[in-house]
Amino acid sequence: MEAVIELKRVSKAFGDRKVLEGLDLSIRRGETYVIIGRSGMGKSTVLKQMAGLATPDAGEVRVFGRSVQALGEEDLNDLRKKMGFVFQYAALFDSLDVYGNIAFRLLRDFRMPESQARKIVAEKLKLVGLDPDTADRMPSELSGGMRKRVGLARAIAVDPELILYDEPTSGLDPITSQAINLLILDMQKKLKVTSVVVTHDMASAYQVANRIGMLYDGKIIGEGSPQDVKATTNPYLRQFITGSVDGPMSVR
Repeated sequence: MEAVIELKRVSKAFGDRKVLEGLDLSIRRGETYVIIGRSGMGKSTVLKQMAGLATPDAGEVRVFGRSVQALGEEDLNDLRKKMGFVFQYAALFDSLDVYGNIAFRLLRDFRMPESQARKIVAEKLKLVGLDPDTADRMPSELSGGMRKRVGLARAIAVDPELILYDEPTSGLDPITSQAINLLILDMQKKLKVTSVVVTHDMASAYQVANRIGMLYDGKIIGEGSPQDVKATTNPYLRQFITGSVDGPMSVR
């Protein structure tokens, strides 16, 4: 199956701290790939590499067959038009209402007439389980779960082929987390998108993933289907999924 994303020997450091070191990763069209791993291991950095928000110190990042770091600003912006990004805390613009948040890229990047943008915003709000009247509300009026849904509506407003999720269930109660998981599955089913999800939430990972990969020490040290991961004998994966303090990874 065609690879939508390929990272080849990607390395990235911030000062003296190496975050990614020779990372190889291939993500197929139409699958949901979940990246797990401990805090500070570079999971969000991987997403930023894919979106062209950060460049590798070494190696190559290819998205839709194009070398991301070789693109100029105009070509990179064109590539990003195929992507949606769901930020960890929704990252809504507090000064804009829900309509303004969701329509932002439609108006700025796609030069869409406002009448058309309003129709799309109403459609996407319904798709994520929110009343179209939510468009008139400010982010400060929304619950955490609603903010996440609006963030997802913004990501899918441009009909992306690829959605990048950074901790989509972080800070949510179990019922709202389950609702977000079902939305991720629904987006894959209805929109046929490729998804990359970064999460600490193993229940979520097992539910939404086609494949799960664990990032540790700058590399993917083990990957497989949810069933493979549950049955793994890899000591690093085993320690992470069981939450044990005993194992090869030091507790810090």
